[in-house]
Amino acid sequence: MSFTMIEQATARLHRSELAVPGSNPAMFEKAANSAADIVFLDVEDAVAPDDKAQARKNIIQGLNDIDWGHKTMMVRINGLDTHYMYRDVVDIVEACPRLDMILIPKVGTPADVYAIDMMVTQIETAMGRSKRIGFEVLIETALGMANVEAIAQSSKRLEAMSFGVADYAASTRARTTVIGGVNKDFGVLTDRDADGNREYFWTDPWHAAQTRMMVACRAYGLRPIDGPFGDFSDTDGYLAAANRAAVLGYEGKWAIHPSQIELANQVYTPSEAEVTRARRIMQAMDDAAKAGKGAVSLDGRMIDIASIRMAEALLAKADQISGQ
Repeated sequence: MSFTMIEQATARLHRSELAVPGSNPAMFEKAANSAADIVFLDVEDAVAPDDKAQARKNIIQGLNDIDWGHKTMMVRINGLDTHYMYRDVVDIVEACPRLDMILIPKVGTPADVYAIDMMVTQIETAMGRSKRIGFEVLIETALGMANVEAIAQSSKRLEAMSFGVADYAASTRARTTVIGGVNKDFGVLTDRDADGNREYFWTDPWHAAQTRMMVACRAYGLRPIDGPFGDFSDTDGYLAAANRAAVLGYEGKWAIHPSQIELANQVYTPSEAEVTRARRIMQAMDDAAKAGKGAVSLDGRMIDIASIRMAEALLAKADQISGQ
């Protein structure tokens, strides 16, 4: 390990992140009773300009009056380039002790996070808040991705990053109109076989961006979260996208429809088989240490100290889920 040690963000269960429009308070109770780990009440993109003031009031009332149980409660504020943002922060943070986190959209530079941090710090001090508010930022522009490593180090409040695929696609002028899906034109063609035939395989156009954001998160102790998948009628497509992100190292995924909550929880919950193997790895390495060995084989495969770290991470997630 490097001599440079990075402090890890506040640990929260973050398999599923449910988006709920602040302009539709009828959905609040359903969200509170859902299986989502994190709920964010939205006053940004899901709310029309004329409805933003009322949505803000709905969010304040909902956070204060509804029993949200053990869920992490978050609000997505409007962007720093709008005149709505300052009132979102001041009104909601001042009035809602139940608020756990703020989701900052379209972050492009570290200064964007600094600005919200300054406001929240002053409000917490003025109001005597004992619970420190955490931040999640949306990386959804070319500027944000270009500065993602610096943004990851921008604030001690920062806990997570989400990849906002739709706005990212718009920002990069990607040739797509779907949210989080793949494109038939983004693929590879094999060489010809002995009969002259070739095969075409679709690939994932978001892989490079997701990987870069994930590395920034893991380097600086944050949780990488995959963003929305727009076609909520496509269960298989959602599961495929969630699994791809999980394999990369992501901790969770957005749910823009209640039907996607269980899918996200399913993908980002270690299976019984995975937990059992992780425990076997820990036992095998413990036995190897007692025998003075630095590496050992299990089921015909070598395991070593790196295997322990992977097993420990998986078991920690399993323990976090079982203890919720």
